[in-house]
Amino acid sequence: AASLACTHSKYIHKIDVPLAAWPVSDFPRYKYPLEENIRENQEEDNRCLALAEEAIANSEKNGCPITGVIVEPIQAEGGDHHGSNKWFQGLQQICKKYDIVYLIDEVQTGGGPTGKMWCHEWFDLEDSPDIVTFSKKMLTGGLYHKPELRPKQPWRIFNTWVGDPGKLILLDAVLKTIRKDDLLGNTLATGDILLSGLKDLESRFPKYLKNTRGRGTFCAIDCDTGARRDDVLAKLRSLGVHAGGCGEAAIRLRPALIFQPWHAHIFLQKLEDVLLAQ
Repeated sequence: AASLACTHSKYIHKIDVPLAAWPVSDFPRYKYPLEENIRENQEEDNRCLALAEEAIANSEKNGCPITGVIVEPIQAEGGDHHGSNKWFQGLQQICKKYDIVYLIDEVQTGGGPTGKMWCHEWFDLEDSPDIVTFSKKMLTGGLYHKPELRPKQPWRIFNTWVGDPGKLILLDAVLKTIRKDDLLGNTLATGDILLSGLKDLESRFPKYLKNTRGRGTFCAIDCDTGARRDDVLAKLRSLGVHAGGCGEAAIRLRPALIFQPWHAHIFLQKLEDVLLAQ
């Protein structure tokens, strides 16, 4: 129930499950291209930070104080929405002001897909988040945190087997391979090709595509409608390309760290073929 209380992307995930009224604040919605909408996006940052601080301040007055903030580096399932460095820094300052915990949820972004091991490394935070959660590319679900947050009996938060040592052996091999093969560097280089290619397609197919965005290979682009997004994804599958959707009309890309530049060119060509047939 606690996990379900944190998700707000699809109602179907929460239906018929009784949940507490978990306070929610706005994640920024930027105008793209970013470089052409600096003033508008700064105003959006300020608006969202003000809403977050208002929710925290009001919770203290209402006798049910908020004790922490949970935020994704990229709001993935909700539509691959990004936040600026200023916004994440501002959230951290608000948490410090009210002496509450700053938790960054790296379940989707952790493990290298943005070109850094942890996406929050891009944000130039004053210091590390208080808690970071991870899973997926990290092979096992877990968290790490600052020493002062360690529970007095840490075994209370583990299962029968006190974690999963077998998965840690596999993860050790994955981390060594990432380092040995410079897969973070590969992700940055391949991501540059993906992002520039998507921007090029957006400029050539403005009727169908908009809002290209991404870090590393963690990229997304919006279609003009959800129906077109679904049609594009179905036609890509018929060409042997599996891509996913998120939010109302976004195509999201989640390739493995071994995804190479030539793979990116194949994808972009297939996507162009589908768009030409629209």
